[in-house]
Amino acid sequence: MKPQQLREQFPVLDTKVYGKPLVYLDNAATSQRPKSVVDAFVTSCNTANSNLHRAVHKMAQDATDAYEGARRRVQEFIGAAHPEEIVFTSGATASINLVAYSFGEAFVGEGDEIIVTEAEHHSNIVPWQLLCERKKATLKVLEVDDNGELQIGHLRSLITHNTRLMAVTHVSNVLGIENPIREIAQICHENGVPVLVDGAQGAVHRRVNVQELDCDFYVFSGHKLFAASGTGVLYGKRLLLDAMPPFMGGGEMIETVKFTGSTWAKLPGKFEAGTQNINAVPSLVPALDLLDKCFSDAELVENQENIKGYIYDYLDNHPRITLYGCPAEMDRKVPLFSFKVEGAHHEDLALIMDKMGIALRSGQMCAEPLMDRLGVTGLLRASFAPYNTMEEAEYFTQCLEKAIGMLV
Repeated sequence: MKPQQLREQFPVLDTKVYGKPLVYLDNAATSQRPKSVVDAFVTSCNTANSNLHRAVHKMAQDATDAYEGARRRVQEFIGAAHPEEIVFTSGATASINLVAYSFGEAFVGEGDEIIVTEAEHHSNIVPWQLLCERKKATLKVLEVDDNGELQIGHLRSLITHNTRLMAVTHVSNVLGIENPIREIAQICHENGVPVLVDGAQGAVHRRVNVQELDCDFYVFSGHKLFAASGTGVLYGKRLLLDAMPPFMGGGEMIETVKFTGSTWAKLPGKFEAGTQNINAVPSLVPALDLLDKCFSDAELVENQENIKGYIYDYLDNHPRITLYGCPAEMDRKVPLFSFKVEGAHHEDLALIMDKMGIALRSGQMCAEPLMDRLGVTGLLRASFAPYNTMEEAEYFTQCLEKAIGMLV
C-alpha cells in the first residue's frame, strides 16, 4: 500500500488550515481516525447501544459480543496468554492509576520503594508519587544520559529488598527512543520486582508481545493508534491481577452484594466497574487491524524509515538546532523528534508553523522532570504516523527554515 492509499482512509487529512493543506505532525498526542473506526463507532451507536453482560435481549447481546470481541482482538494484538488479562479503561493514564492504587494496596507498605525513570510522562510519575505519599514509600529514579538513553547499568544498584515495582516507558514521548524492556524486566525479575510498561507510544510504533517482553503490566491508549478516544488497555499477568483488590466499586465488578459484605467478579470484571465505553471500545478492532497492516506492509514501513532518516539527518546537522533523543542504534529511534532552535522560542515556532498548515506540539510534553534534566523550559516536537508522506516531511523542513528565518 502506498502512503497516499492509506491517507484516503483518513478524511480529516484533506482538511485545510489557514488555506494551507493540513500537515498533521502531532501524532504522539493523538492520531487521526480512519473511516473504518468512525463507522464502527456509529454502527455501535445505531445498532448496539445497550449495557453489557446484563440483559438477555438481542441488542444487549450484540453490544456484549462486540465489546468482548474487542478484548480478544487486543489479546491477540499484544500476545497476551488469556483474554481475562485484558482490562479496558479510559486510557493509559487510567490504566497506570489502576495499578498504582490496586497493586499498591496489595503489595506496597511503609519503607518500600517504587522505581521510575527520568524519561517518564507525568502519567507514569504522579500516580506513583501519590502511592508513595499514601503508603509512606520512596520513589527512586533511574536517570538518562546526555543522549536520552536510560542508564541501565545503574539499575541493579537502585534495586533493594524493599523495591516493589519498576515503571518504565516503552518509547519516550519526548525522546522517541525505544527502551530495552526485556533487559529491564530480566534485571528486575532476578530481584523479584515486577515491571509496568507505559506503552502509549510503544504500541504505536512496535509490534508488542507482552509474553516475549515478560513485563508484568503493559498499558496503552486507543486514541494514539487510530481508535476512538476514551479507550485504554491494561494488560496484567493473571496471578498479579487476581491478587490485587478492585480499583472502583459498583455494578458489574461484583459477584454478590450483601450489607454484611460483597465478593468480586472474576477477571477482568473485577476491574471494570459500572457502564463501560460501550460504543468506543469496539472501534479498537478496525484500528488494530489497520495498524497491523501498517506494520506488515513493506512500502509503508519503508516510507516511515525514509522519513525518519531524512528528518533525523536534517535536525541533527542543522547549525541552530539541538535534537534530543539520539540513541546509539538508529533502529531504536521512532519517527518522533523533539528539538530546540537557538534564539527562537518553541511556542513562537509552533504558532508560525501552524499558519503554514503544520500541526506540531510545543512545550513540556507532560515530561517536566525530563525537561529539567535537559536544561530546557520546553521543546518543539514533530511526530509522524504511517499516513504521513515524504512530501510532508520535506514541506516541514522548508517551513521550519522559513520560521527560523523570521525569528532569528
